Amino acid sequence: MWPRVEGLRAFSFGGPGEMRGRLTQLALTGAKVATAGLLHREYLEEGENVEQVGERQALIGDDGRVVTFVEITRVEVHAFADVPWEFAEAEGEGFRSIEHWRESHKTYYRDLSVEVDDSTPVVCVWFALVDVQGPGSEREPRASATRVTFSLGREETVRD
Repeated sequence: MWPRVEGLRAFSFGGPGEMRGRLTQLALTGAKVATAGLLHREYLEEGENVEQVGERQALIGDDGRVVTFVEITRVEVHAFADVPWEFAEAEGEGFRSIEHWRESHKTYYRDLSVEVDDSTPVVCVWFALVDVQGPGSEREPRASATRVTFSLGREETVRD
């Protein structure tokens, strides 16, 4: 189960240390507006549902404290081989191509002893930083895309 902060699900990027700090900074500067997770390992095995558009979550820094809050603006689930370049670019990590994104992610998971193949379901999550002091704020996020799609055999639109 993911940690909770003020009643919200909380998450952090990558592994602790330099990677987490770098990815968190990319998000805070607006360069990183998306993140990926493996459906089975990071959701089903954790007893967590896939994010919903409009859901707010707490972003946790390397020190375990809340850095900011985000609002989920778009969610797609793709087979690893079908993750689109649009998503890889939105991760804001400087990937040169979708092939570079795939190799980097395979290496990351291989280092965690997790095998990823072309059919592995990947949850692609877009988010916007929200300038809030807590989960009850009514302020609007800085992004407007709002859809949830699944390319593993079905597609559904939550709202346009």
